[in-house]
Amino acid sequence: MRAYGRRKALALAVGLLAGAVACSGTPQAPPSQVAATAPAPIPVTPSPTPLAITLVEAAKVFATFTATDDLLRAGGDQRLAMEQYRDAEARVTSAEFQSTKNRPPRYTWGPPTLFVPRFAPDEQAPWFSVLVTRDGQQTLLTFAKGDDWRLSSAARLLPGEEPPQIELDAEGYATALPPDDKSVTISPQFMGPLHATIAEAGSGGVAAKLVAPGPFTTEVATQIMADREKAKNDGFSYDSIFSAGDFPVYTLRTTGGGALIQYGMSRTTTTVNKTSKEYMPVPDAARWAISSKVLRRTLKITETHQYATAVPPGRSPAAARIIAHDGALTGAGGE
Repeated sequence: MRAYGRRKALALAVGLLAGAVACSGTPQAPPSQVAATAPAPIPVTPSPTPLAITLVEAAKVFATFTATDDLLRAGGDQRLAMEQYRDAEARVTSAEFQSTKNRPPRYTWGPPTLFVPRFAPDEQAPWFSVLVTRDGQQTLLTFAKGDDWRLSSAARLLPGEEPPQIELDAEGYATALPPDDKSVTISPQFMGPLHATIAEAGSGGVAAKLVAPGPFTTEVATQIMADREKAKNDGFSYDSIFSAGDFPVYTLRTTGGGALIQYGMSRTTTTVNKTSKEYMPVPDAARWAISSKVLRRTLKITETHQYATAVPPGRSPAAARIIAHDGALTGAGGE
C-alpha cells in the first residue's frame, strides 16, 4: 500500500474506532495519555540547514503513532495496526495480537524526549529515537522511515539503569554513528553478532570480556548448557541459537565519546525426541501458536529480543553494558 493510501486507511480506521468507542456502553481501558500531556520542550526555530526530519516533525510522528496505535489496539484491528510497525517490533506486536485473540495491551504514555540525528535531506533511511515512559516504565523507541514512518524498535530500561546521556548539539540534534564506526570499543555492526556469541558460549571466550556479564549474556549461556545436559539425560536433543539476522542497528553518540547501540536478535530453541518415550509439554506461553498440550517428536520456539547497549569510547576501554531490553515469544511449532 502506498504511503498516501495507508494514511487514508489509518485515518478512516481512527475515525471509525473513535466513534465506536464513544458510542459503546462497555467500559474501555484508559486511552493513551499523550494527547493530554505536553511534549518535552523543543526548539521552535528551524535549523538553517535542511534536514531529513526536524525535531518538530519527529514530535508529530510520535504523537500520531501513539494516538493511532491506541485506537487500533482498542478495536483489535491487527491488519491496520501492523502498518505502524516494522522489523523486530513488528514481530513482537503481531504476537501481542495473536496471543490475546486480538485484544493486545494498550499503553499509557508520558511526555517524550526526542533524540533526532541530523540527517541530510537525501538520507535514504532516516530514523530517530524517543525516550518515554510507557505504562510507568522508561522505554527507548526508535522510528524508521521507508515509504512512511513506523516503529522499528522498543526496549525498556532495566531496573537500576539511568537514561542514556545522548550528546546533543546547540540546536538539540543528536549524532548518528555509521555501522563501521571505530571510535567506540565495539563497532555497531558487530554488537549483535558479539552478543549472540556470548549468549551461546558464555564467559569462556575472549569476546565475553567486551560485554558485562548478566541475565542477557552469560546467564543465558549457563541456562542453555544446563537445559542441554538435562535434555540429553532425558533422551532429547536441545539447542538454542541466537541470530542478529537482518534487523537494523541504530547508534547514537553519547556524551564522553561513547555510543548507545540499539539492535534486535532472534532466538530459536529446538528440542527433538531421540530416544525418550515421554511426550514434550508445550509451554503455556506458546499455546496460542500450538493447539496441542504435548508433542511427540519436535518442538521449535522462536523469540524476538530487542536491546540497547551502552558502549564505552575506544580511548577508555571497558565492558559494554546492556541497559534496555524487551522481548517475546513470537512463533512456535512442532509435531
